[in-house]
Amino acid sequence: MEASTRQFQDVIVVDLMGQIKLGEGSSVLRDTVKDLLAKGHKKILLNLGEVTYIDSGGIGELISAFTSTRNQGGELKLLKLTKKIRDLLQITKLYTVFDVRDDEAEALAAFEG
Repeated sequence: MEASTRQFQDVIVVDLMGQIKLGEGSSVLRDTVKDLLAKGHKKILLNLGEVTYIDSGGIGELISAFTSTRNQGGELKLLKLTKKIRDLLQITKLYTVFDVRDDEAEALAAFEG
């Protein structure tokens, strides 16, 4: 899995590509979010539009990233879920936990409100 970051005002967008699964994929996500929080970034938007697969380890990392961000007074939102990931989050009842957006501009605006 690959992750790249870009910044819009005080929101960091993390573009994730590939598979988020137990092992390397989930550690890339964990390390990226941990690094952003350590640098004082509190508004994180995870763009999952290019994520082709996620397993239980990946779901665990999403929850961990969400919890870590919230515990530090921040916000973490999800952007552009694929149908498979959306269905998985609905089945596991996690869809109601995350703030999920389909439009990047709308997601960025949601951090202000």
